[in-house]
Amino acid sequence: MANEHVSHGSDRPLLFAIVGVLALYGLAAAFGWPQKGTALIADTAHPSPADKSSTEDDARHSPKEDDSSDDSAQGDSAEHGASHAVKDHPPYWMLTPFALLLGAIAVLPLLRWTGHWWESNRNRFLVAAVLGVLTLLYYLTTHESPVEAHWPTHDIVDHSADGLNWHVTWTVLANAILYEYIPFIMLLFSLYTISGGIRIQGDLPARPSTNTAFIAVGGLLASFIGTTGAAMLLIRPLLETNRERRYVVHTVIVFIFVVCNCGGCLLPIGDPPLFLGYLRGVPFLWTMDLWPAWLFVNGALLAIYYVWDRFWFYPREARPDIVRDERQVQPLRFSGVWPNALLLAGVVFSVALLDPSKPLPGTTWHPWMYSREIAQLGLVALSLWLGSAAVRRANNFNYHAIIEVAALFFGIFICMQAPLQILNVRGGELGLTSPTQFFWFTGSLSSVLDNAPTYVVFFATAENVKVAGENLVPPGVAESLLIGVSLGAVFMGAMTYIGNGPNFMVKAIAEKSGVRMPSFFGYMVYSCSILLPLFIVTTLIFL
Repeated sequence: MANEHVSHGSDRPLLFAIVGVLALYGLAAAFGWPQKGTALIADTAHPSPADKSSTEDDARHSPKEDDSSDDSAQGDSAEHGASHAVKDHPPYWMLTPFALLLGAIAVLPLLRWTGHWWESNRNRFLVAAVLGVLTLLYYLTTHESPVEAHWPTHDIVDHSADGLNWHVTWTVLANAILYEYIPFIMLLFSLYTISGGIRIQGDLPARPSTNTAFIAVGGLLASFIGTTGAAMLLIRPLLETNRERRYVVHTVIVFIFVVCNCGGCLLPIGDPPLFLGYLRGVPFLWTMDLWPAWLFVNGALLAIYYVWDRFWFYPREARPDIVRDERQVQPLRFSGVWPNALLLAGVVFSVALLDPSKPLPGTTWHPWMYSREIAQLGLVALSLWLGSAAVRRANNFNYHAIIEVAALFFGIFICMQAPLQILNVRGGELGLTSPTQFFWFTGSLSSVLDNAPTYVVFFATAENVKVAGENLVPPGVAESLLIGVSLGAVFMGAMTYIGNGPNFMVKAIAEKSGVRMPSFFGYMVYSCSILLPLFIVTTLIFL
């Protein structure tokens, strides 16, 4: 089976590229570069008592030529410097590149004269890259205040008073790409590619109970193999099961609600926003505390779907279609489970264990920087090498969807640096003080924007809001506010097709299978009618 898959031409270049990256990482390790990065991260995360008093004095400041304008800034501690750093931010017009990119994602696919042009990932990357470069040019030529560095450790970098801001620009780029984008896209890529090697084939009777069970299993898997992995794994067998039925649209829509969104809030790998929170220091298992809301929302959606299908759509099916559906039955068959199920488990453990800021459980050894991402690439390589090419072909597997995500988010992560800095300074002025407010503000933007960058924006805002007597979740966010941000980003990503990446993937697969999915606004009729009342009840109970 290994030889069969390696001979598959579309995967061979990728496999060679991964081997090349692994070799380069090994070479870097031979020179001690990842180890040095890990030492810096570990020292920052767990400073010794002797170092705590001097840690902030070691923050890097580029000297200004006009020091005389603020002598006190030179005499104060780095704490004062940090305070100075958060008093200034980019001008509000620097929200424009971020808004333009998110607007392009929402609008260009819908316009007649740009819809076909936007289908090309090359064009998507072109738009994202141009807006990203414009953002970096602002920092290079115009920005006049310090910025916070997050890679490889936290630092304060001041602007250059004479010449171009190369250090600031590099800091912004490193924050966006090295600190956030690479871990984010590696996780999605590994889940997407490995799950694409598993096929569930069969044609069960498409009864309401059968479809409800499919969606329920997907909602559970979403937290453990990601919304992308669960959606790609189950949408095809669900469509095959329902191919004899006429009314299928509502089934796909509720599948998007549960499997692509609401089911993914129990672990950081479940949904991209939560993984970005994990990268910012939220403990890996903290999201398990969201299980009451997860159970309520997903349980309610399953109940709504069952009643909806059982008493409205299923009785309206033509009798010959029901008879054919009951007779043309094929039991479910699983292929590609070995080795891909084990490899998916490996992705989960890589996220949980290979964090350079934390020692490996039971040891004092900190994983090397980027060892998590390298491990995930290695698992992908094993999936391509040991898995079956026939299974991927039967799944109509290709890399178009993940390339689309990679192309767009490259620009998103760069363009959102300015909004993040503005929120770090002005977030407290938004007047958001309660979990309910954070839930609805985060959720509202997650409905019309992608929920991952929206989560980051309101996560940064919540860090600046203090709640008296509130338990703080590392890196220092009031727990009730973080619950509101997390639930809002995950749940309300289901409100539109563009709220979360898998939504569009499932829509495209369903349409290729002959299901006439509703338009952008037609989908919102379903989501507003079903989800908004449910989220109001969720607010009253859990927030």
